[in-house]
Amino acid sequence: MDWWLLLAVFLYIVCAGLIVAEVLIPSAGVLSICATACLVGGVWLFFRHSATAGWIGVVVAVLMVPSLLVVAYRVLPSTRFGRQVLLAPPVRDRGDAISDTAELLKLPGRTGHVLTPMRPVGMCAFTGRKIECVAESGYVEKGKTVRVIRVDGTQVTVRIVDEA
Repeated sequence: MDWWLLLAVFLYIVCAGLIVAEVLIPSAGVLSICATACLVGGVWLFFRHSATAGWIGVVVAVLMVPSLLVVAYRVLPSTRFGRQVLLAPPVRDRGDAISDTAELLKLPGRTGHVLTPMRPVGMCAFTGRKIECVAESGYVEKGKTVRVIRVDGTQVTVRIVDEA
């Protein structure tokens, strides 16, 4: 058997390892460039042996690269090794980036206090829950008492309560 064919197969295996490593290790594309160089070198060595071996090498490369990317991005995170190596996704509480429109519709008429200065948007607390609100009058200082006057979708509009 020709040693050049073994070297070409070895370059394909190194290319596969570098593609998977690119998913796990941030390298700014250096590992991808090395994987591409191994792939091109392997194809060149296959064509150096014969045209038939070269075309078989091209077909293998065309099938290998996408399937390795699928394995690296889809299958690897669900394996025991992948869970140990990759970071866990952030845990999001209910209501985080999800509109609670049904609960917001219960707010008109309720009073609360301003947690951050409203210019005109800021955070207010109603029954212990922080909600982003829009001030009707523009700027509202921190600590003022406000009343919800309108809820439009997820936008809660508040008005300063007269303390007199």
